[in-house]
Amino acid sequence: MQELLGRIHSLDPHASESIRIIACFDELMAGGVSIHGLVAAAAALSGSTAGAEYSGRFMRVARSGDALVADQTAHVRRAHDDDGVRVWIEGDEDAVRLNDDLLLERLSLAVRMRRDHADRTPPRRDLALLIDPTVPEPDRLEAASRLRLSSEETFRVVLAPLFATWKTHPRGPEDVVPAASGPLHVALIRGSDRPEGTPAGIGVATPLRDLPTSFRTAMVAVRLHDARSAEASHADDLGGLAVTLADLAQQSGHEDRDRITSVTAHSWGASTLDAIIRTTTMREAARVLGIHPSTMAARVDSLTAALGFDPMTGLGRTRMGIGFLLWRVQSSTVLDAVTVPAD
Repeated sequence: MQELLGRIHSLDPHASESIRIIACFDELMAGGVSIHGLVAAAAALSGSTAGAEYSGRFMRVARSGDALVADQTAHVRRAHDDDGVRVWIEGDEDAVRLNDDLLLERLSLAVRMRRDHADRTPPRRDLALLIDPTVPEPDRLEAASRLRLSSEETFRVVLAPLFATWKTHPRGPEDVVPAASGPLHVALIRGSDRPEGTPAGIGVATPLRDLPTSFRTAMVAVRLHDARSAEASHADDLGGLAVTLADLAQQSGHEDRDRITSVTAHSWGASTLDAIIRTTTMREAARVLGIHPSTMAARVDSLTAALGFDPMTGLGRTRMGIGFLLWRVQSSTVLDAVTVPAD
């Protein structure tokens, strides 16, 4: 799907965006995401506040995914009415986008389907409470009880941008929740499950009370996702580093990461660091990069000068590895497709 979208985008960017919109709502509907999540997705895709009115209910969601109060003075740039459901996108008329009508049609269809099956749809907003470390533990456990989750099992958080594609869809509660990078598709699976999707990150398995940790490690995993891979990125592959990177990513400064950032300004920087981490000798790293050993030696000398330590020693390689992974986490663009530039 991602390859197809890339090819279509090179021919017709608007057609590519249309396919993304359709695929996004198809995936969200397949996962049983709530109406709030559907409206949040529309807001993220449109880059503006979106809303829905149905069955006497009124919903308005910002592009960040946060719920907003009703505002009768807000300017509606596009609206769609069908079968008792009204959906809209807010903003100035001159900010209308080519795919606004398609977006609203898909949102309207999704809201009508979810409304008609509301009695069979379990509550989904509790998922946002479960992964939020600022929510008191008793409240999170109460939310887990409402979702009928067993305290005897372990669970993993699955995290993906709205445009992720799935070979095997996550089985469990799902929702679209706000995050610093914009609204994200979040699912909760049992510890032994292995959904297949891209790009996606799967956190470490934890008991219910520790789900915020699984969420943080899932964020690390998805940010480290290799664009060349068609599989989800697993925090388990990082071992204890997953939690370490999640903790470090929340800090404003990290000396080794800052020095590595300066190295990656060179065209050869990131690839050379990656090759050193994945190999055991300088000669093997040179072979991976397809360069002469003397060129590799010169690069290592430059790295040593820039980093302030030898990256080929045991401790130096560890420091460089952690710093490089942290740089990848914080410079990742894998979630950029979630948000649309503001109007």
